[in-house]
This record gives sequence, structure tokens and C-alpha cells, in this order.
Amino acid sequence: MNKETSLADAVAELRDGMVIGIGGWGARRKPMALVRQILRSDLKDLTLVGFGGPEVGMLCAAGKVRKLIYGFVSLDHIPLEPYFRKAREAAAVEINEYDEGMFLIGLRAAAERVPFAPTRIGIGTDVLTYNPHLKMVNSPYGDGEALVAVPAIRTDVSLVHVSRADRFGNVQTDGPDPYFDNLIARAADKVIASTESLCDRMDVSHPDTVKSSLFDRTMVQAVVNAPLGAHPTTAHDAYGWDMAHLKAYGATAREDDGWARYMQDFVADSEAAYLDNVGGADAVARLPIPQF
Repeated sequence: MNKETSLADAVAELRDGMVIGIGGWGARRKPMALVRQILRSDLKDLTLVGFGGPEVGMLCAAGKVRKLIYGFVSLDHIPLEPYFRKAREAAAVEINEYDEGMFLIGLRAAAERVPFAPTRIGIGTDVLTYNPHLKMVNSPYGDGEALVAVPAIRTDVSLVHVSRADRFGNVQTDGPDPYFDNLIARAADKVIASTESLCDRMDVSHPDTVKSSLFDRTMVQAVVNAPLGAHPTTAHDAYGWDMAHLKAYGATAREDDGWARYMQDFVADSEAAYLDNVGGADAVARLPIPQF
């Protein structure tokens, strides 16, 4: 019943060619410690699924991505993630790009274990021209309405970052917006959760804890204790994003050896070294939470 594991052992369970969902939203609440461990690994030919942020750009820059399935890829103040942009413009990865609403519908279909979900979104637009994964279907009822069929967006494994967890796999996520981590998790065959804090067994009986438990512990295969593990993105109500670091990271995309230097300076060693190199744990913990 003890699902606690290390970053290295969690990533060792992943395989080349997997479809990996990544929770969070843009530069918010990303499981970056897990992403950095993937960057240190030999994994390749991955398909990434998510509302993308720096994890997409970094994994593309490292040559680990074969395909992207996404609604957007942004660093918020930097509207288009720079390394994603380079990969997209160079046609270096296969893409399946959805309108945000369609992406949500595809995740929901996967979570409900149905092959597709019908919608009116996209009718009369070029979405259907440029996305061959979308098909038209007719309602089987008397109206016979023509609808867009959005395919279920299933993942082999989904990675999420949570506020707290216990060793049984119960997880809680603070903050006013759960984004779509519940669907990213439920669309997966299994979930790996990194957490700001870990305990033996949490009390999940209080109404507030029920609301912050976005998915059932039976879905969680592994829990990784990773304090500050969302940096440089936000982490719920714990700390804000490090926009200065994100801008410096983004600027390296304009340099010939930019990714190699970023990887060497920040990622290659260990999580402890990473935190030291970005200013230390205390500085990360004090990052102000952005207001929206």
C-alpha cells in the first residue's frame, strides 16, 4: 500500500513511445521535478498531452518528443513557449492541435472511457480542414444533426503536481482553480503524483479535503515527495511562478547552444543542485503568487 517512490524510480517506470499526460496549465502547477528527471533520462519518442507550458518546450528541446496533443503551449507572459515554437516551425514533431474546448471534450471522453464525444464546436471553421483527427457524425436520433466527433485523448500515464499526499496515494490540490488535473488523471491508465508535502496518512473525511481531492487514490501508482517541485511554475497557494527564470530560459532559445547551456547549468545534476542554482529553496518558497 505504500506508494512513495523517488524521482528516479518513478521515471524508471516510463518507457519509450509512451503517451504522457501532464497536468497544470501553461506556467501553472506543472510537475517540473518529474519533467527534469525525464530530461536526465534516456527516454525518447514520447507523445505529450496537456495544456502546455515549459515542460513541452524543454522536452522538445531535448529531442524526447515525437508528437504533441495540446490546446496551447504558453509561458503566460511569453504567449508562445519559445522552444515549442522552434520545434513547431521546424516541423520537428508531429502535432495534433485542438481548440481548448475540443481538448477538454477529448479529455472528458477519455475519462469516461468512451471513444469520442460529440460537439458543435468547430462546425463552419477550418478546424475540420486542418485537423484530420476530427470526423463528422450524425445524431442517431430523429433530429439527425451533424456533429463533430472529438476522439478520446487517452494517456498511458499522467503526471501531476499536488499540494499534499499520503503514502496510500490520497492527494489534495489547493488553489481556487483545479484547471483540468482531474481529467488529465482520469484519462490515464495510471498516475504519478509529485507533491509539496507527504505524510503517512491524511484525514480525507473533512468536507474541505473532499473538495481538494481531485481524483481517487486507486488511480495513483506512485507518489514522489518533491517540495518546490513545480518551480519555475506556480504551485497552488504555496509559491508563485519565477517569471525572471522563465524569461531567462526563453531567451536561450535564441542562442545556438542555448538549450545545452540551460541543461548543463540547471538540470543535468540533481534536484538539490537545481534549487541551489535557481537561488535556493528559501527564495523559491517566497516567490509571490500571481493574482488573476
